[in-house]
Amino acid sequence: MTSEFHRPIRIDQIGEGELRQRIEADGDERRRLMGRFRLLAIDSLVADYALRRDVAGIVATGRLTAEVAQACVASGEPVPESVDEPFVLRFLPEGSIEGDAAELDDSAMDTMFYTGASIDLGEAAAETLALALDPYPRSPDAEEVLRTAGVVREEDVAPITALGGLKDLLTK
Repeated sequence: MTSEFHRPIRIDQIGEGELRQRIEADGDERRRLMGRFRLLAIDSLVADYALRRDVAGIVATGRLTAEVAQACVASGEPVPESVDEPFVLRFLPEGSIEGDAAELDDSAMDTMFYTGASIDLGEAAAETLALALDPYPRSPDAEEVLRTAGVVREEDVAPITALGGLKDLLTK
């Protein structure tokens, strides 16, 4: 399966030193990624990579920048967002780590697996974008929309009142 933003680089192109790559999604790729991530807009998506080999695989460090718009969780209105996300990724051959065999610590990198003789920098950028997005985008009028819909903010409810409401639900 080819991703919406496919930028393969052959592993044999990565020599002993560092290889720098810049990738940018074109209009069609951004449109397809909008559908995948349910975004209202992706006006730009650029990733700068520094690739180097290490004992286990390939390490990619860099920065992803994007201009996107998501739907507000309350009103559905567009919420613009500027993404500026540094990343460190490790590309490993598929099957090189069994299940939970890898110990994760504070210095752990996100890991992406590959098959064949190339890695996909575009898919890595797309996944980095997905992880960087605000999971609950809110427009400036989100609070008013929620209040009108009867949603009460947690800080506006006394704990004992909330428990009383729960008791009423359980005794019905």
